[in-house]
Amino acid sequence: MKIIQSRSFKRKVKKFGKQDKKTLDKQVLKIAETPNIGTEKKGDLRGVFVHKFKLKSIEYLLSYRFIRYDLELIMIGPHENYYRDLKNYLKTR
Repeated sequence: MKIIQSRSFKRKVKKFGKQDKKTLDKQVLKIAETPNIGTEKKGDLRGVFVHKFKLKSIEYLLSYRFIRYDLELIMIGPHENYYRDLKNYLKTR
C-alpha cells in the first residue's frame, strides 16, 4: 500500500513542529494498519473517511480515502469550517 499526500495536506503538515509531525506519523500508520478506524462520511463526501485525534490540546481531523490499493491523505485541520473546506477542495479536483 502506497500512502499519497494531497497538495492541501502537504501544505498544512509543513507548518507543524517536529513533535507534531511524529504524532501525525503515528496516526497515519494507525490508519494504514486499520483502515476502518475513521468514520465514513455520507452525501457529498461519500467514500471519504475522517479520523479524529488530539495534537496538544486541539482536536484535529484527518480525511483520507482509498484509491485502489493506495491510501490518499486528503486534508488535515481543526474542526472549524473543516467539512466546508473539504467539500470545496474535493469539488475543485
